[in-house]
Amino acid sequence: MTDLVTFGETMLRLSPPRGERLERTRSFDVQAGGAESNVAVAASLLGLDSVWLSKLPDSPLGRRVVRELRGHGVRTGVVWDKRDEKRLGTYYLEHGGAPRGTEVIYDRADASVTTATPEELATGVVANADTFYTSGITPALSETLRETTAALFEVATQGGTTTAFDLNYRSKLWSPAAAKETYEALLPHVDVLFAAERDAREVLDRDGDAVQLAHGLATEFGSDTVVLTRGEQGALGIRGGEVYEQPVFEADTFDAIGTGDAFVGGFLTARAAGADVERCLTYGAATASLKRTIDGDLALVTPAEVEAVIAEDGDSISR
Repeated sequence: MTDLVTFGETMLRLSPPRGERLERTRSFDVQAGGAESNVAVAASLLGLDSVWLSKLPDSPLGRRVVRELRGHGVRTGVVWDKRDEKRLGTYYLEHGGAPRGTEVIYDRADASVTTATPEELATGVVANADTFYTSGITPALSETLRETTAALFEVATQGGTTTAFDLNYRSKLWSPAAAKETYEALLPHVDVLFAAERDAREVLDRDGDAVQLAHGLATEFGSDTVVLTRGEQGALGIRGGEVYEQPVFEADTFDAIGTGDAFVGGFLTARAAGADVERCLTYGAATASLKRTIDGDLALVTPAEVEAVIAEDGDSISR
């Protein structure tokens, strides 16, 4: 049985050298990046058998993505788009410190993945996996992907596969109202829910303190586990009425992109090993802290590095 299957878009990330502006650079560093493949890579490097499902253009750019992910141990189930209008989404990232900040520019409209249907995908691997994961970015990309995401959750549920979902709201992709409607249709099929506290408040329109938010989501949608990520305040998890809080691990931030995905990858890895929520939160937080020290979207970490972070400063609170 496959440990983890993820489904979603992966783009190529193009970044000028640090200190360069996009408008004048003559060179780019190129890396693969996408929420679901980021999670698959983190989990693979931490020991899980991970599969990433998607649709890519049958082109050198599509093959570039597959080779990078496979290089990190992820097995890929890709539908190859052979249409004349096939394309791979890209995004441009210009690093900048205060007061300028980091700028991200997306060029992902009409990417091949937006046309992916359940009939094209290897749904059997979803039905036979321990866990199936996708994020709220995927159904935001097209109406077709909204339907495909719902269908994959149904396949997973019927196969007895644990379902995991991160709201991962992106204002550049859709409005809060559209996201809320889609989220609330999907959440009754989600066993393990990840949500930024701000998304639970601003997109799902829930209120109360963090504990009340987590309890409310678990009760309303029937999720087995709810995890709220809270930025510098760390993360909070709830399962079976028990609440756990996990502070962040301090890290020198070299590149924050992909930190949330690293957290999810670490959490799901610990969960696959049979760990309780307290341990899963700690493992996810340690993985996320290490990611912040690494350039690119991917958490290129080892289990030994994660355990070293935990041993040095591991601490969670249950109540």
